[in-house]
Amino acid sequence: MKKKYKRKHKRRNQSYWGEVFYNLRKNTMAMISLLMLLFVMLMCLIVPMISPYSIETTNMQQMDQSPDKEHILGTDKIGRDLFTRLFYAGRISLGVALSVVALECLIGTVLGSIAGFYGGIVDIIIMRIAEIFMSFPFMIICITIAAIFGNSIFNLILILAILSWPGIGRIVRGQILTLREIEYMEACEALGISDIRRIFKHLLPNVLAYIIVYATLGMASVILTETSLSFLGLGVSPPTPTWGNMIQEARNTLVIQEKWWYWIPPGICIFISVMCFNLLGDGLRDAIDPKMKR
Repeated sequence: MKKKYKRKHKRRNQSYWGEVFYNLRKNTMAMISLLMLLFVMLMCLIVPMISPYSIETTNMQQMDQSPDKEHILGTDKIGRDLFTRLFYAGRISLGVALSVVALECLIGTVLGSIAGFYGGIVDIIIMRIAEIFMSFPFMIICITIAAIFGNSIFNLILILAILSWPGIGRIVRGQILTLREIEYMEACEALGISDIRRIFKHLLPNVLAYIIVYATLGMASVILTETSLSFLGLGVSPPTPTWGNMIQEARNTLVIQEKWWYWIPPGICIFISVMCFNLLGDGLRDAIDPKMKR
């Protein structure tokens, strides 16, 4: 009984984020997803460093070779080791997703905070711009812009971030509109604290949890978008590998039927990453607001 009382008493003394992590640890699927993501990221970091093959090393005597002891996932049509390329591609795909989410959260958070805090004409202008961005078919606009400006990694990150910021912008704006009416914000105004300090020091920390959940779920969405664009030849250009352009070979019926090592491994990596980010995002959402638990 004493131990149980101590545990309950300790929980009462936990900080907000301590309570969030406590709730997250109780979610088995979220924790399994987190461990699987960490494993995939670790493999993407380590395998290209320790592999005896380079992602650009070709061997014309070992073209289209099926998996064996020397090449765990076989080789491609010009003799490159697909195991090394698979995990190097993971670096690019996950790196692009992280960069896009970070940039779109930065743009959306700043604009959403300004719109929610000042309201009036500022809010109207920013929200109308956001609605214009959201009114276009997302994938069609991505394909069009990528075709016009070229399919480099930098262009891809910029395109996806600029087109995606309204989602997090609207979330932040809604939270700021609620928080700015609370009494402690009136106290901040009475003390003469500047607007910038009120927004970034007193308001945004209370919205951070929602931004983290959005970013986690957004990673899965960006991975799928990058995969789709790269599969169509409008994402990251070969010879730089990504999971998306590695499964380009699956457009060939012969490859689908007879050369599974070309497309199944990157497909599995995409599936695992997207599923784990979605489950982790759901777990974070439930941990942050247990009343939303399904």
